[in-house]
Amino acid sequence: MTASEEDERIRKRPEDEDADIYDEDGNVRSDFLALLGAAIADRDTIFLRQNVARLHESEIGDLLEAIQPDQRLALVRLLGDDFDMTALTEVDEAIRREIVDQMPNEQIAAAIGDLDSDDAVYILEDLDQEDRDEILAQLPFTERVRLRRALDYPESSAGRRMQTEFVAVPPFWTVGQTIDYMREEEDLPYSFTQIFVIDPTFKLLGAVDLDQILRTKRQNKIEVIMRETNHPIPAEMDQEEAAQLFEQYDLLSAAVVDENERLVGVLTIDDVVDVIHEEADEDIKRLGGVGDEELSDNVISTVRSRFLWLLINLGTAMLSASVIGLFDGSIEKMIALAVLMPIVASMGGNAGTQTMTVTVRALATRDLDIYNAGRIIRREATVGIMNGVIFATIMGAIAGTWFHDYQLGMVIGAAMIINLIAAALAGILLPLLLDKVGADPAIASSVFVTTVTDCTGFFAFLGIATWWFAI
Repeated sequence: MTASEEDERIRKRPEDEDADIYDEDGNVRSDFLALLGAAIADRDTIFLRQNVARLHESEIGDLLEAIQPDQRLALVRLLGDDFDMTALTEVDEAIRREIVDQMPNEQIAAAIGDLDSDDAVYILEDLDQEDRDEILAQLPFTERVRLRRALDYPESSAGRRMQTEFVAVPPFWTVGQTIDYMREEEDLPYSFTQIFVIDPTFKLLGAVDLDQILRTKRQNKIEVIMRETNHPIPAEMDQEEAAQLFEQYDLLSAAVVDENERLVGVLTIDDVVDVIHEEADEDIKRLGGVGDEELSDNVISTVRSRFLWLLINLGTAMLSASVIGLFDGSIEKMIALAVLMPIVASMGGNAGTQTMTVTVRALATRDLDIYNAGRIIRREATVGIMNGVIFATIMGAIAGTWFHDYQLGMVIGAAMIINLIAAALAGILLPLLLDKVGADPAIASSVFVTTVTDCTGFFAFLGIATWWFAI
């Protein structure tokens, strides 16, 4: 059998064979990508429908990220109505915008009509206002109103994340009526775990879990078995705070209410998992000063996202250099100082980063607040003292042996203690201060903590050395 015949046999294999597109390391298989590329080049829609359209949206998302940009657009066009728009919620924002910008608004409107409202909002919020309005105008009135209401809420709020499809019944209905309604009504959410109870004005009264419905006799009224809703979430609440409620109370779903406590949507655990992932990813990137950068961003966008904090870092580095300049005479007379001073600054920087990372994460998860801040500050100061003494002893012995001067060892040991204490305090106090004034500690802490430890380390080491040796 020739190679081309073998490729043709594989491309026409039944869709239930070899369904896994991933290798043992969790990456998309290279042979599948090769076949996919050939199918796109040959405009083989049969292969694409059998082997791509059937995949889960997350798997299609991985494929879109793995193939070349020109192949992405071709794949979407070739699949046509068989392309699952939900897959666009599984890719980087840059890739999503790249694909959506090339799709006709009519096609987007037709596809969005089949999506859950939370997924539809996720795609619509990236579009220009003009395109968004044109797409919404093509949707049925009820669906258009729901999506507009969700889009009116602030970005990164629970209202933006909520699903506007839910099941709500009045309190005077019986369990039997409710079950019959769910069996007969066609316009129900695809998946749900609880039924909400509302009054005629849609004010939220309570909720009933589906398992409770199944265990209750048909003649019982809903108001008898309903419970107060577990922690209804204001639509304006930040999505990260909403995710913390899910984590704290082990929720599967939660009602979302407006300022008048009227039910407007439901937040589900699958959306909350995405929020937790996004927020953790955002915090890590901000600690590194790279903003909202994505792996799919081009060179210009990447340079732009990193430039500001590199510029700020340049300014703080010049401040540290100016501290060294104060002692240039001492360094000229004792070269050992130039050899050893980067060690003091580096140890302080690393210690400060450790404390800062723990602090920023604790602030993000609300584990650090006014009630325990004092105890944590004392703990970090004590850790700084103990680490300072330990590493002062180690480095003092090394420096004394290295340069055959025990006094130099004592000097660097004293500087090490001072800088590690300063690093511990800066690592916790600076993020707390930034959070207090409303700045994001994840963004700004790293540069300022490094500046404090560099300046303190250089000044302590060179200052003590100048005084001790009277250079």
